[in-house]
Amino acid sequence: MRSESQPPRQRGLTAISGAMALIVVLLVVQIWLLTASLESFLAGHNSVAVPAAISSGVILLICVGLYIFILRVDVEVQRY
Repeated sequence: MRSESQPPRQRGLTAISGAMALIVVLLVVQIWLLTASLESFLAGHNSVAVPAAISSGVILLICVGLYIFILRVDVEVQRY
């Protein structure tokens, strides 16, 4: 279906649903990263902690960016 034939509210809901699905996937990856890095750290591999913290920070920034995107789309859809 072409995007011009969909009403603005439907396009906004589709964009929000896609962004929320990405956030869920990223949060699952972040939980896995925390589990794996904590297990390695407790096993005595201290060199894992810093790269895992940096990766987790990058994932956090991506999630915050997606959240801001969702807020902007929601405000735009509310206008119609």
